[in-house]
Amino acid sequence: MVLEALGAPAEDVVHGELLRQWGSSEVRRLSYGLRSVIVKHGSDTQSGEDAAYERFVVPLELPAPRLLYGDGGVIVLEDVGRVTLEQEPTADGFLAAADLLAEIRGRVVPGPSGFPPERAKELADRIGRVSFDIAPLTEALAALHRQAPSGVVHGDFVPKNLVTDGTRWTAVDWPLTYVAPHLSDLYTLVRDAVAFGYERGPVVARYVETAGADSFLVDRQLLVGGACFCLLALTFVVEEGLRTIPESKDWIDPLLAELADLVEQLS
Repeated sequence: MVLEALGAPAEDVVHGELLRQWGSSEVRRLSYGLRSVIVKHGSDTQSGEDAAYERFVVPLELPAPRLLYGDGGVIVLEDVGRVTLEQEPTADGFLAAADLLAEIRGRVVPGPSGFPPERAKELADRIGRVSFDIAPLTEALAALHRQAPSGVVHGDFVPKNLVTDGTRWTAVDWPLTYVAPHLSDLYTLVRDAVAFGYERGPVVARYVETAGADSFLVDRQLLVGGACFCLLALTFVVEEGLRTIPESKDWIDPLLAELADLVEQLS
């Protein structure tokens, strides 16, 4: 499939470039002449991207690379650009990412929520290290399910997964995608913008303007989304990351503190 996509006569003329390697995934760019594709191999939580494409990306026409092949945890994707927001973290890039997220959230998504209120307690129990009451989060989640429509949650909407070809921005890496009314994707985008030294306000305001959203509701969706992000990140670390990414043990205490702060703000 790779040789066909590249128009290459044989494997030995294809150039390979390692882009990213974790314990549970490996990403390479394979090229021949001016043509290139992205090849990903994933295990554990990273192995379901072809299913996410089938359920969400393709039918909703989401701004993602075109899937050329997918089977057995290996997928081949269209190469949509060589620069990520992580490599060039500009203010304009973060605003463009807010526009991109508004486009993703604008899709009408049928079916039940992938993060109902009871899931918060289930994840907290699985983590086993959450020593504070998360009832304010479950209550806020229940309220959001009444007040806000569900939309696509990318699940890893961070600078390394936001790619540009110099003209348009595209979100890559979709295996964690689900549907929910919260805005964890906007939370992680803002979180990283602040880490790179930018103000939170312009990014949130850009999303609100582009999406035509209610700013007060977005603020609530951000808090709830941030708490849900922390729960999922902690679950990944204790159930998979400690095995595949040993250094992830250092993420636990900061994530617990972040979660506690967000739950307190929801009280």
